[in-house]
Amino acid sequence: MGSNDTMENSMRDGARMGPHDPTLAEWISCAPFEQLLHMQIVTAHNGEAVLTMPFLYEYAQGAGLMHGGALVSLADTALVMAIKSILPIDTHFATIELTAKYHRGVTQGKITAEAKLTDHEGHRINGKAGILDESGQLVMEFDAVFQLSRKTDMSNVAFDRIGPSST
Repeated sequence: MGSNDTMENSMRDGARMGPHDPTLAEWISCAPFEQLLHMQIVTAHNGEAVLTMPFLYEYAQGAGLMHGGALVSLADTALVMAIKSILPIDTHFATIELTAKYHRGVTQGKITAEAKLTDHEGHRINGKAGILDESGQLVMEFDAVFQLSRKTDMSNVAFDRIGPSST
């Protein structure tokens, strides 16, 4: 059965295509998409986070390597958890820019994302993440910019836990 058949079966079985309103167990916890990718939060505090994810068959691209989109998803989510570690609960924010630089392919095992917030300016937060394979080799470097909701009370954001403001 192809992936289109699977999606069509889900649609017949009443799967909704949104809008969705997932309820998370905690502020720093995996959302449905991250659960789908079997991400695990190892730690998230003071503007840093470590997450892991296994390389399952479903995450392979045609040459048998872990799909780059799966790697990017892990890196982005690791930075999200680092951001959540300094923000008040229920603060809204989104990734607005990202860059990924790939160094080597992943063929097996568990990968680890190590993320750190680097600086901020106004309602924007910058961060970097590295994806490591099981042997500790750098697989991908990742940089991203996140935009906080304009409604965010900036006095409640723990920026003292990350690098100095560029303003």
